[in-house]
Amino acid sequence: MKKIVITGGPGSGKTVITAAIAAEEPDRFALVPEAATQVYTQLQTRWDKLDLAGRHDAQRRMYRLQLDQESRLAAADPMKILLLDRGTVDGSAYWPEGPDAFWRDVGTTHEAELARYDAVILLETCATLGLYDGATSNFCRFEDAAAALRSSEQLKQLWAGHPHLVYVDSLPELDDKIHAVRAALRQLITVDDSD
Repeated sequence: MKKIVITGGPGSGKTVITAAIAAEEPDRFALVPEAATQVYTQLQTRWDKLDLAGRHDAQRRMYRLQLDQESRLAAADPMKILLLDRGTVDGSAYWPEGPDAFWRDVGTTHEAELARYDAVILLETCATLGLYDGATSNFCRFEDAAAALRSSEQLKQLWAGHPHLVYVDSLPELDDKIHAVRAALRQLITVDDSD
């Protein structure tokens, strides 16, 4: 395994979990931070506050930043596994005209973007448990609980074609979810090592 994406709908814990696991095992993992938060921080805005042209521009910036970060971190230490807080496929969920239009705009295909990654761990949003806190824990988050659930379902559809996809359900305690993701990573890496 060289690239493992941890993704999921808003409020799924992906940013906290990827950061925690990468910090626990710095000799094994290199963290690729979420591009969306970086772009929105730079622009000092978020998706719902942008007009159509702004949304297009922001998603293109995120896609390019994602590619750049993956390339730089892989070159910096080729022995480490890249642990990604979202992957390029996620951007297509936020393209105003839908995923197919996103692939055309950035000059790629859904299949090519799925193939960029060796494995995907998809986390269920805490909105399924009624624990969603909206923008309280992430200023970029604009979805309410119902929209978080819809986003989660769309991401499931977008990543469904990946051959090494693992789902992690919502859990009331974050530590339990981190433990579940650790177990999924161990399983994926063990299977890869045995090939």
